[in-house]
Amino acid sequence: MKRTLLISALILSQFGTSQLLKTSGSKIVNDKGENIQLRGLGLGGWMLQEGYMLKTADFAGPQYKIKEKIAGLIGEDGMKEFYKAYLKNGITKQDIDFLAKAGFNSIRLPMHYNLYTLPIEKEPVKGKDTWLEEGFTMTDNLLQWCRENKIYLILDLHAAPGGQGNDANISDNDTSKPSLWESEENQRKTIALWRKLAERYKDEAWIGGYDIINEPNINFTGKNPNGTDEMSNAPLWKLQKEITAAIREVDKNHIIFIEGNGWGNNYNGLPSIWDDNMAFSFHKYWNYNDDKTIQFALDLRKKHNMPIWLGETGENSNVWFTELIQLLDKHTIGYAFWPMKKN
Repeated sequence: MKRTLLISALILSQFGTSQLLKTSGSKIVNDKGENIQLRGLGLGGWMLQEGYMLKTADFAGPQYKIKEKIAGLIGEDGMKEFYKAYLKNGITKQDIDFLAKAGFNSIRLPMHYNLYTLPIEKEPVKGKDTWLEEGFTMTDNLLQWCRENKIYLILDLHAAPGGQGNDANISDNDTSKPSLWESEENQRKTIALWRKLAERYKDEAWIGGYDIINEPNINFTGKNPNGTDEMSNAPLWKLQKEITAAIREVDKNHIIFIEGNGWGNNYNGLPSIWDDNMAFSFHKYWNYNDDKTIQFALDLRKKHNMPIWLGETGENSNVWFTELIQLLDKHTIGYAFWPMKKN
């Protein structure tokens, strides 16, 4: 009995009171079983720059091309100094304090893998991972600001090793190198990165969950280059299952968010649900705010008795935002607007 009480006390000391999120049927709840509707913002453009957001897409879409252009202007060393300052000042504690005061309860962090580990072609030893402190330190700092404001931080792998799709802007995809789907080594590294992240943050109550692959968009067997017509998506589900297994080796606590193909919304071929603390993420842009536009997500929630989360949406008018919030509140769906900062 004493041992049980001690273990319970240790768990509470780690996670605080009624903070750690988990799934319960179709809901996301805290330790008290209270329904938590995530209301958040995505920190797009910080760890990963996207050409369309910077108005550079015509001549430099993916980040590696943006870096090349900057290096062409001020040299390689100048470019590195610029990015050092950019990453230091792009998001600060003041930003997180502001979001908390504005009423948000969560943040989605779009991560570029190359801040955490080397690309496979730069690894000194094939099959071994070099870990970089920069990304982990940035994440630690952000988590501390979130913790102080009682805001959940959801980790989102926005640029996976090799790039997870044909939309190069959003995943820093360099087509001269093997993609995530063309390289077993890139997939191995992706799995290893998630295991490393989960090991580091397994006891953090204000980590809201792991969004394991942002907006896959790839034609495995279909004709549409962004995977909107894929019917099985077998490689996508296989990799997400393998990532989940690696996370669960070290972290049994946090929610895992999965995304479909076709920028997150194509869930064709979904196999039997492989984890009991998992949620669906879908994305919504440039359409009406009515039940019809989210019916596929509502159907997923009902069929699998799992939560749905609108992990990315926005880039529209204030009227559209107002109507969207009304729609999401009607169906008790959490969301993360995109992005907090954009040129």
